[in-house]
Amino acid sequence: MRQERTVQANVFDLFAEHEIGRELKAMSQWLDEHRDLLGLVAQDLRRHGVKETGREGLPAEAVLRCALLKQHRQLSYEELAFHLEDSASFRAFARLPWGWNPKKSVLHKTISAIRAQTFEEINRVLLASAKRETLENGKVVRVDSTVTASLIHEPSDSSLLWDCVRVMVRLLQQAASLGSAISWHDHCRAAKKRSRAIQFTRGRPKRIKYYRELLRITRTTLSYLQQASEQLPLTAGPAGELWQAQVRHYKPLIERIIAQTERRVLAGEAVPAGDKLVSLFEPHADIIVKGSRDVEYGHKINLTTGTSGLILDLVVETGNPADSERLLPMLERHIGIWGEAPRQAAADGGYASRDNLSRAKAWGICDMAFHKKCGLRIEDMVKSRWVYRKLRNFRAGIEAGISCLKRAYGLGRCTWRGLDHFKAYVWSSVVAYNLALFARLRSN
Repeated sequence: MRQERTVQANVFDLFAEHEIGRELKAMSQWLDEHRDLLGLVAQDLRRHGVKETGREGLPAEAVLRCALLKQHRQLSYEELAFHLEDSASFRAFARLPWGWNPKKSVLHKTISAIRAQTFEEINRVLLASAKRETLENGKVVRVDSTVTASLIHEPSDSSLLWDCVRVMVRLLQQAASLGSAISWHDHCRAAKKRSRAIQFTRGRPKRIKYYRELLRITRTTLSYLQQASEQLPLTAGPAGELWQAQVRHYKPLIERIIAQTERRVLAGEAVPAGDKLVSLFEPHADIIVKGSRDVEYGHKINLTTGTSGLILDLVVETGNPADSERLLPMLERHIGIWGEAPRQAAADGGYASRDNLSRAKAWGICDMAFHKKCGLRIEDMVKSRWVYRKLRNFRAGIEAGISCLKRAYGLGRCTWRGLDHFKAYVWSSVVAYNLALFARLRSN
């Protein structure tokens, strides 16, 4: 059984007079004004098929506030559990019931249950508040993109094969404890030695020799896993079903890694970036190359911000689409959210194209400025050179917002696993950032 909010407030919930305490108090006031949002969080926390009886869990209000607190102060779950027990201001913001000190496992289980769509809806309600209080009107916007990295190591064919072997050995050990009687050998040590040898060997012919041995070890271990999957006794029960689900998840990924290694290393084929698997544990991660900068592994993100600095919209992209392909969809989303086209818009040079300019003008955007002209005349984009300079300088301000999101709100690297949790992590960072900025703008 879980309540939506803590019905009886604690009279000892006091915020410190420090700047952080005042900011948390202002954020808490906005959350108190919009308690209807707690229904969305409560719906995410309800598991299908679980009765609404039994021991009480953390109220939905406390879960949402703990999630925002975690992202706002960039805390791990263990650090969050400590500060909730140690800090009066943090407890006051989190609205924990009297005497409750949730452990990190409880915080992880509940916070990770909040969906990205819920955080996005909270952000839209926050933007509606900013519009009512004339802090943001959505009339002047800027668009830019960045990359949020996934929680993976630098991928290589040898390291991916080594990951495959050690995961399969772990599954075989679990199968043995569940009653599997097949004969198999642990090739972890041999696979690790080949992987290290490839890493420190110079010359393609020598590396190919080790790659062939590593591929043979991987295929052999995969055959062990297939036998165990076929022969696992039906008496294993729920634990056996869970084990089989893990095998069904990992087996096609391992086969993909073996196939792409054979294509790349043995056949010398150039595998397209969209066909590559860069992680066994985060298979959704994309290969992102922005300009001539370093290669990143995660997801490309397009953002829209306004004159207030608030993040008005965000999209986690699939693959690595060109910026020029994403300008019109971002503007279309903005029109759908705000009900009208912005009067002025600015974007980086990568978004520039004559078709984008003409379509933006047709939608009612008076001035559409690109940071680099890319063959477009200033007179075609905006009404005057003075307006172009103003919008170009305005566009540069989004870089500061992205930098703040990455440095202070964890947008640089997602620490949650899985695509759905990746999106939830990104949106939770944006909501925490917007709520803190809204509180500052409101107090000025």
